[in-house]
Amino acid sequence: MTFQRILPVWALSLLLLGSCTKEAPLEKEELTESREEAAAEKQLAVGKSIYETNCAGCHDSDVAGAPTPGDKSDWKNRIPQGVTILAKKAIEGYDGKKGMMPPKGGNDVLTDEEVTSAVKYMISRTK
Repeated sequence: MTFQRILPVWALSLLLLGSCTKEAPLEKEELTESREEAAAEKQLAVGKSIYETNCAGCHDSDVAGAPTPGDKSDWKNRIPQGVTILAKKAIEGYDGKKGMMPPKGGNDVLTDEEVTSAVKYMISRTK
């Protein structure tokens, strides 16, 4: 073989060897978990922002029986209901034994997703 024929094969071999790393590439499952964790963290950050600007006034002060995030006794019977039920109550409003909550905490401009994010944030502070 001539040098001109071997050169492209040799160059390609070097290129492929140069792209090898000692670390194994992430498995598809690991990438999915990583993306899901990042999405969950982003949703909690949104939830925190919504909570601080719309919910904290009542929930940090126990107004109308609003459960305080972080107070396990306030949440012990709520968390087992699950996010779906708690978010539905927060979105639609709720009258309970300790008090009441107007739909979306009285802020109709909040989206259902934003209210759900705030609920998830409050739960995360309590677990």
